[in-house]
Amino acid sequence: MKSKKDMTNFVKYPFLLYKNEKNWVPPLINDELASMDKDKNPVFKNAEARFFIAYKNDKPVGRIASIVNRTEIEEQGKPKMRFGWFDVIDDIEVTKALLGKIQEIGKENNLEWMEGPVGFSNMEKAGMLIEGFDYMNTMITWYNFPYYKEHFEQLGFKKAEEWVEYIIDVPEILPEKVHRFSQIIMERYNLKVVGFRNTKEILPYVNGMFDLLNKTYGKLSTFVPIKQYQIDHYKEKYIKYIHPSYIKCIADENDKLIAFAITMPSFSKALKKANGKLLPLGFYHLLKARKYNDMAAFYLIGIDPEYQGKGVTALVFEEMHNLFKHNGITKVETNPELEDNKAIQQLWKHYDYNLHKRRRTYKKDL
Repeated sequence: MKSKKDMTNFVKYPFLLYKNEKNWVPPLINDELASMDKDKNPVFKNAEARFFIAYKNDKPVGRIASIVNRTEIEEQGKPKMRFGWFDVIDDIEVTKALLGKIQEIGKENNLEWMEGPVGFSNMEKAGMLIEGFDYMNTMITWYNFPYYKEHFEQLGFKKAEEWVEYIIDVPEILPEKVHRFSQIIMERYNLKVVGFRNTKEILPYVNGMFDLLNKTYGKLSTFVPIKQYQIDHYKEKYIKYIHPSYIKCIADENDKLIAFAITMPSFSKALKKANGKLLPLGFYHLLKARKYNDMAAFYLIGIDPEYQGKGVTALVFEEMHNLFKHNGITKVETNPELEDNKAIQQLWKHYDYNLHKRRRTYKKDL
Protein backbone atom coordinates (compact mmCIF):
# COMPACT_ATOMS: atom_id res chain seq x y z
CA MET A 1 0.00 0.00 0.00
CA LYS A 2 1.83 3.07 -1.26
CA SER A 3 -0.47 5.69 -2.79
CA LYS A 4 -1.85 8.57 -0.79
CA LYS A 5 -5.36 7.37 -1.59
CA ASP A 6 -4.59 3.90 -0.23
CA MET A 7 -3.12 5.31 2.97
CA THR A 8 -6.12 7.60 3.42
CA ASN A 9 -8.42 4.60 3.04
CA PHE A 10 -6.35 2.75 5.64
CA VAL A 11 -6.62 5.61 8.12
CA LYS A 12 -10.32 6.15 7.47
CA TYR A 13 -11.38 2.51 7.81
CA PRO A 14 -12.17 2.78 11.57
CA PHE A 15 -14.51 5.70 10.78
CA LEU A 16 -16.58 3.19 8.83
CA LEU A 17 -16.31 0.35 11.35
CA TYR A 18 -17.08 2.42 14.46
CA LYS A 19 -19.43 5.01 12.96
CA ASN A 20 -22.25 4.02 15.32
CA GLU A 21 -20.08 3.40 18.41
CA LYS A 22 -20.49 6.27 20.87
CA ASN A 23 -17.37 5.35 22.89
CA TRP A 24 -14.94 5.29 19.96
CA VAL A 25 -12.84 8.45 19.84
CA PRO A 26 -11.48 9.12 16.34
CA PRO A 27 -7.92 10.27 15.77
CA LEU A 28 -7.10 13.31 13.65
CA ILE A 29 -6.80 11.98 10.10
CA ASN A 30 -3.89 14.20 9.08
CA ASP A 31 -1.96 13.29 12.24
CA GLU A 32 -2.43 9.60 11.49
CA LEU A 33 -1.29 10.05 7.90
CA ALA A 34 1.78 11.99 9.03
CA SER A 35 2.72 9.29 11.53
CA MET A 36 2.74 6.73 8.70
CA ASP A 37 4.73 8.91 6.29
CA LYS A 38 8.42 7.99 6.03
CA ASP A 39 9.27 11.59 5.16
CA LYS A 40 7.52 12.99 8.25
CA ASN A 41 7.97 10.43 11.02
CA PRO A 42 11.61 9.84 12.04
CA VAL A 43 10.73 6.50 13.64
CA PHE A 44 11.27 5.06 10.16
CA LYS A 45 15.00 5.66 10.62
CA ASN A 46 14.97 2.49 12.69
CA ALA A 47 11.68 0.84 11.73
CA GLU A 48 9.88 -0.50 8.69
CA ALA A 49 6.12 -0.77 8.28
CA ARG A 50 3.63 -2.11 5.75
CA PHE A 51 -0.08 -1.40 5.77
CA PHE A 52 -2.87 -3.73 4.63
CA ILE A 53 -6.64 -3.52 4.08
CA ALA A 54 -8.74 -6.68 3.77
CA TYR A 55 -11.66 -6.66 1.29
CA LYS A 56 -14.67 -8.94 1.05
CA ASN A 57 -17.18 -8.58 -1.77
CA ASP A 58 -15.31 -5.39 -2.76
CA LYS A 59 -15.91 -3.81 0.65
CA PRO A 60 -13.19 -3.07 3.24
CA VAL A 61 -13.58 -5.39 6.23
CA GLY A 62 -10.33 -4.99 8.17
CA ARG A 63 -6.88 -3.43 8.36
CA ILE A 64 -3.50 -4.11 9.97
CA ALA A 65 0.05 -2.73 9.99
CA SER A 66 3.22 -4.81 10.18
CA ILE A 67 6.16 -3.22 12.03
CA VAL A 68 9.81 -4.23 12.24
CA ASN A 69 11.58 -2.14 14.88
CA ARG A 70 15.33 -2.50 14.28
CA THR A 71 16.27 -0.88 17.61
CA GLU A 72 14.28 -3.52 19.45
CA ILE A 73 15.60 -6.40 17.35
CA GLU A 74 19.26 -5.49 16.90
CA GLU A 75 20.11 -3.39 19.96
CA GLN A 76 17.92 -5.17 22.51
CA GLY A 77 18.06 -8.65 21.03
CA LYS A 78 14.28 -9.11 20.84
CA PRO A 79 13.37 -10.93 17.60
CA LYS A 80 9.79 -9.65 17.68
CA MET A 81 7.44 -8.93 14.81
CA ARG A 82 5.18 -6.06 15.79
CA PHE A 83 1.69 -5.39 14.45
CA GLY A 84 -0.80 -2.62 15.11
CA TRP A 85 -3.61 -0.45 13.77
CA PHE A 86 -5.71 -3.60 13.82
CA ASP A 87 -9.43 -3.23 13.17
CA VAL A 88 -11.80 -5.83 11.77
CA ILE A 89 -15.42 -6.88 11.37
CA ASP A 90 -16.72 -9.81 13.43
CA ASP A 91 -15.44 -12.45 11.03
CA ILE A 92 -12.63 -14.64 12.32
CA GLU A 93 -11.58 -15.59 8.79
CA VAL A 94 -10.76 -11.96 8.08
CA THR A 95 -8.78 -11.74 11.31
CA LYS A 96 -6.95 -14.94 10.37
CA ALA A 97 -6.05 -13.52 6.95
CA LEU A 98 -4.76 -10.24 8.36
CA LEU A 99 -2.65 -11.92 11.04
CA GLY A 100 -1.41 -14.34 8.40
CA LYS A 101 0.25 -11.42 6.59
CA ILE A 102 2.07 -10.49 9.80
CA GLN A 103 3.23 -14.08 10.25
CA GLU A 104 4.47 -14.15 6.67
CA ILE A 105 6.48 -10.92 7.04
CA GLY A 106 7.86 -12.05 10.39
CA LYS A 107 9.21 -15.24 8.86
CA GLU A 108 10.71 -13.26 5.96
CA ASN A 109 12.65 -11.24 8.55
CA ASN A 110 13.73 -14.34 10.52
CA LEU A 111 11.87 -13.19 13.63
CA GLU A 112 10.68 -15.56 16.34
CA TRP A 113 7.33 -14.26 17.54
CA MET A 114 4.65 -11.70 16.71
CA GLU A 115 3.02 -9.38 19.22
CA GLY A 116 0.35 -6.70 19.11
CA PRO A 117 -1.49 -4.54 18.80
CA VAL A 118 1.36 -2.08 19.36
CA GLY A 119 2.73 0.97 17.59
CA PHE A 120 6.09 1.71 15.99
CA SER A 121 7.64 2.31 19.41
CA ASN A 122 6.75 2.71 23.09
CA MET A 123 5.50 6.24 22.50
CA GLU A 124 2.66 4.99 20.31
CA LYS A 125 -0.68 3.47 21.25
CA ALA A 126 -0.60 -0.12 22.48
CA GLY A 127 -2.93 -2.81 23.74
CA MET A 128 -6.28 -4.28 22.78
CA LEU A 129 -9.16 -3.26 25.02
CA ILE A 130 -10.47 -6.32 26.90
CA GLU A 131 -12.50 -4.56 29.64
CA GLY A 132 -14.10 -1.13 29.76
CA PHE A 133 -16.04 -1.00 26.51
CA ASP A 134 -18.55 1.43 28.03
CA TYR A 135 -15.91 4.16 28.37
CA MET A 136 -14.47 6.44 25.73
CA ASN A 137 -10.84 5.89 24.82
CA THR A 138 -8.34 8.66 25.47
CA MET A 139 -6.29 10.47 22.86
CA ILE A 140 -3.40 8.01 23.33
CA THR A 141 -5.30 4.70 23.36
CA TRP A 142 -7.23 2.57 20.89
CA TYR A 143 -10.84 1.46 21.16
CA ASN A 144 -12.06 -1.88 19.83
CA PHE A 145 -15.04 -4.20 19.99
CA PRO A 146 -15.22 -7.12 22.50
CA TYR A 147 -14.99 -9.81 19.83
CA TYR A 148 -11.36 -8.94 19.01
CA LYS A 149 -10.20 -10.81 22.12
CA GLU A 150 -12.29 -13.86 21.16
CA HIS A 151 -10.79 -13.94 17.66
CA PHE A 152 -7.21 -13.85 18.93
CA GLU A 153 -7.72 -16.54 21.53
CA GLN A 154 -9.52 -18.80 19.06
CA LEU A 155 -6.52 -18.44 16.74
CA GLY A 156 -4.09 -19.58 19.44
CA PHE A 157 -2.68 -16.26 20.57
CA LYS A 158 -1.60 -15.95 24.20
CA LYS A 159 -1.47 -13.01 26.58
CA ALA A 160 1.78 -11.06 26.35
CA GLU A 161 1.42 -7.87 28.41
CA GLU A 162 -1.54 -6.34 30.21
CA TRP A 163 -2.25 -2.75 31.21
CA VAL A 164 -4.76 -1.27 33.63
CA GLU A 165 -6.36 2.18 33.64
CA TYR A 166 -8.03 4.04 36.49
CA ILE A 167 -10.47 6.88 37.03
CA ILE A 168 -9.55 8.87 40.13
CA ASP A 169 -11.84 11.24 42.00
CA VAL A 170 -10.18 14.53 42.85
CA PRO A 171 -10.89 15.15 46.55
CA GLU A 172 -12.12 18.49 47.79
CA ILE A 173 -9.22 18.59 50.23
CA LEU A 174 -5.81 17.01 49.72
CA PRO A 175 -5.26 14.22 52.27
CA GLU A 176 -3.31 15.67 55.19
CA LYS A 177 -0.73 12.87 55.08
CA VAL A 178 0.07 13.74 51.45
CA HIS A 179 0.48 17.43 52.24
CA ARG A 180 2.63 16.76 55.31
CA PHE A 181 4.82 14.25 53.51
CA SER A 182 5.22 16.62 50.59
CA GLN A 183 6.65 19.32 52.83
CA ILE A 184 9.02 16.89 54.55
CA ILE A 185 10.39 15.58 51.23
CA MET A 186 10.88 19.07 49.78
CA GLU A 187 12.92 20.18 52.79
CA ARG A 188 14.86 16.94 53.19
CA TYR A 189 16.19 16.90 49.62
CA ASN A 190 16.21 20.66 48.92
CA LEU A 191 13.74 20.28 46.07
CA LYS A 192 11.65 22.87 44.27
CA VAL A 193 8.63 22.88 41.99
CA VAL A 194 8.96 24.22 38.45
CA GLY A 195 5.77 25.52 36.83
CA PHE A 196 5.17 26.98 33.39
CA ARG A 197 3.21 29.95 32.06
CA ASN A 198 3.59 29.25 28.34
CA THR A 199 4.83 26.65 25.88
CA LYS A 200 8.11 28.47 25.27
CA GLU A 201 9.10 27.95 28.91
CA ILE A 202 8.48 24.19 28.63
CA LEU A 203 10.66 23.48 25.61
CA PRO A 204 14.06 23.65 27.42
CA TYR A 205 12.85 20.89 29.78
CA VAL A 206 11.54 18.45 27.15
CA ASN A 207 14.81 16.60 26.53
CA GLY A 208 15.26 16.19 30.28
CA MET A 209 11.77 14.74 30.57
CA PHE A 210 12.47 12.10 27.92
CA ASP A 211 15.80 11.32 29.55
CA LEU A 212 13.91 10.67 32.78
CA LEU A 213 11.45 8.45 30.88
CA ASN A 214 14.32 6.32 29.61
CA LYS A 215 15.67 6.06 33.18
CA THR A 216 12.27 5.48 34.80
CA TYR A 217 11.02 2.73 32.49
CA GLY A 218 14.25 1.36 31.02
CA LYS A 219 14.10 -1.86 33.04
CA LEU A 220 10.56 -2.77 31.95
CA SER A 221 10.45 -5.68 29.52
CA THR A 222 8.38 -3.75 26.98
CA PHE A 223 10.51 -0.61 26.88
CA VAL A 224 12.49 0.48 23.81
CA PRO A 225 14.83 3.47 24.34
CA ILE A 226 13.61 6.74 22.83
CA LYS A 227 16.01 8.29 20.31
CA GLN A 228 16.65 12.03 20.11
CA TYR A 229 15.05 12.35 16.67
CA GLN A 230 11.93 10.70 18.07
CA ILE A 231 11.90 13.19 20.95
CA ASP A 232 12.00 16.07 18.46
CA HIS A 233 9.12 14.50 16.54
CA TYR A 234 6.89 13.94 19.58
CA LYS A 235 7.63 17.45 20.77
CA GLU A 236 6.26 18.81 17.50
CA LYS A 237 3.35 16.35 17.32
CA TYR A 238 1.88 17.04 20.75
CA ILE A 239 2.80 20.68 21.30
CA LYS A 240 -0.62 21.87 20.11
CA TYR A 241 -2.33 19.96 22.91
CA ILE A 242 -0.12 21.17 25.75
CA HIS A 243 -1.65 23.33 28.44
CA PRO A 244 1.45 24.76 30.17
CA SER A 245 0.00 24.86 33.66
CA TYR A 246 -0.82 21.12 33.49
CA ILE A 247 2.88 20.20 33.39
CA LYS A 248 4.82 20.14 36.65
CA CYS A 249 8.51 19.46 37.17
CA ILE A 250 10.57 18.87 40.31
CA ALA A 251 14.21 19.98 40.36
CA ASP A 252 17.00 19.66 42.89
CA GLU A 253 19.05 22.49 44.36
CA ASN A 254 21.28 22.47 41.25
CA ASP A 255 18.26 22.85 38.94
CA LYS A 256 18.61 19.25 37.74
CA LEU A 257 15.27 17.74 36.73
CA ILE A 258 14.47 14.78 38.96
CA ALA A 259 10.73 14.27 38.35
CA PHE A 260 7.88 15.46 36.15
CA ALA A 261 4.22 14.83 35.45
CA ILE A 262 2.33 15.64 32.26
CA THR A 263 -1.42 15.84 32.48
CA MET A 264 -3.84 17.36 30.02
CA PRO A 265 -7.48 18.27 29.99
CA SER A 266 -9.36 15.33 28.49
CA PHE A 267 -9.71 15.70 24.70
CA SER A 268 -11.90 12.62 24.16
CA LYS A 269 -15.22 14.44 23.77
CA ALA A 270 -13.63 17.17 21.68
CA LEU A 271 -12.02 14.67 19.31
CA LYS A 272 -15.36 12.88 19.01
CA LYS A 273 -16.96 16.14 17.87
CA ALA A 274 -14.06 16.94 15.54
CA ASN A 275 -14.54 13.54 13.85
CA GLY A 276 -11.02 13.40 12.48
CA LYS A 277 -10.67 16.94 11.18
CA LEU A 278 -9.40 20.23 12.60
CA LEU A 279 -11.47 22.24 10.12
CA PRO A 280 -13.99 23.74 10.12
CA LEU A 281 -14.78 23.27 13.84
CA GLY A 282 -12.39 20.63 15.16
CA PHE A 283 -9.80 23.12 16.33
CA TYR A 284 -12.52 25.07 18.16
CA HIS A 285 -13.65 21.95 20.04
CA LEU A 286 -10.05 21.12 21.05
CA LEU A 287 -9.36 24.68 22.18
CA LYS A 288 -12.56 24.72 24.21
CA ALA A 289 -11.67 21.38 25.86
CA ARG A 290 -8.23 22.73 26.67
CA LYS A 291 -9.71 25.67 28.59
CA TYR A 292 -13.04 24.40 29.92
CA ASN A 293 -13.10 20.86 31.24
CA ASP A 294 -14.00 18.94 34.38
CA MET A 295 -11.89 15.89 33.48
CA ALA A 296 -8.14 15.52 32.99
CA ALA A 297 -5.84 12.70 31.90
CA PHE A 298 -2.49 11.64 33.32
CA TYR A 299 -0.18 10.98 30.38
CA LEU A 300 3.38 10.63 31.63
CA ILE A 301 5.13 10.51 34.99
CA GLY A 302 8.89 10.21 35.22
CA ILE A 303 11.06 9.96 38.34
CA ASP A 304 14.84 9.70 38.50
CA PRO A 305 15.70 6.22 39.88
CA GLU A 306 17.79 7.91 42.60
CA TYR A 307 14.59 9.44 43.99
CA GLN A 308 12.17 6.58 43.44
CA GLY A 309 10.62 5.38 46.67
CA LYS A 310 11.54 8.57 48.49
CA GLY A 311 8.14 10.24 48.36
CA VAL A 312 8.79 12.67 45.50
CA THR A 313 5.41 11.80 44.00
CA ALA A 314 3.76 13.48 46.99
CA LEU A 315 5.18 16.79 45.74
CA VAL A 316 3.83 16.17 42.25
CA PHE A 317 0.42 15.17 43.58
CA GLU A 318 0.06 18.22 45.77
CA GLU A 319 0.86 20.50 42.84
CA MET A 320 -1.55 18.65 40.54
CA HIS A 321 -4.28 18.68 43.19
CA ASN A 322 -4.01 22.46 43.54
CA LEU A 323 -4.10 22.80 39.77
CA PHE A 324 -7.17 20.59 39.41
CA LYS A 325 -9.09 22.41 42.11
CA HIS A 326 -8.23 25.76 40.51
CA ASN A 327 -9.47 24.57 37.11
CA GLY A 328 -12.59 22.72 38.23
CA ILE A 329 -11.25 19.24 37.45
CA THR A 330 -13.23 16.61 39.38
CA LYS A 331 -11.93 13.38 37.80
CA VAL A 332 -8.62 12.22 36.37
CA GLU A 333 -8.06 9.24 34.07
CA THR A 334 -4.68 7.51 34.09
CA ASN A 335 -2.79 6.35 31.06
CA PRO A 336 -2.34 2.57 30.68
CA GLU A 337 -0.02 1.12 33.34
CA LEU A 338 1.48 -2.35 33.19
CA GLU A 339 -0.49 -4.52 35.61
CA ASP A 340 2.69 -5.58 37.43
CA ASN A 341 3.97 -2.00 37.80
CA LYS A 342 2.93 -1.84 41.45
CA ALA A 343 5.08 1.23 42.12
CA ILE A 344 2.93 3.34 39.81
CA GLN A 345 -0.33 1.90 41.13
CA GLN A 346 0.70 2.78 44.68
CA LEU A 347 0.47 6.42 43.63
CA TRP A 348 -3.31 6.28 43.78
CA LYS A 349 -3.67 4.61 47.22
CA HIS A 350 -4.68 7.83 49.02
CA TYR A 351 -7.52 8.53 46.59
CA ASP A 352 -10.89 7.10 45.58
CA TYR A 353 -10.24 5.25 42.34
CA ASN A 354 -11.86 2.75 40.02
CA LEU A 355 -10.04 0.30 37.75
CA HIS A 356 -12.26 0.78 34.71
CA LYS A 357 -10.27 -0.55 31.75
CA ARG A 358 -7.86 -3.32 30.88
CA ARG A 359 -5.98 -3.76 27.65
CA ARG A 360 -3.68 -6.48 26.46
CA THR A 361 -1.19 -7.42 23.78
CA TYR A 362 -1.22 -10.93 22.35
CA LYS A 363 1.68 -12.96 21.01
CA LYS A 364 2.26 -16.10 19.01
CA ASP A 365 5.40 -17.95 17.96
CA LEU A 366 6.32 -17.75 14.30
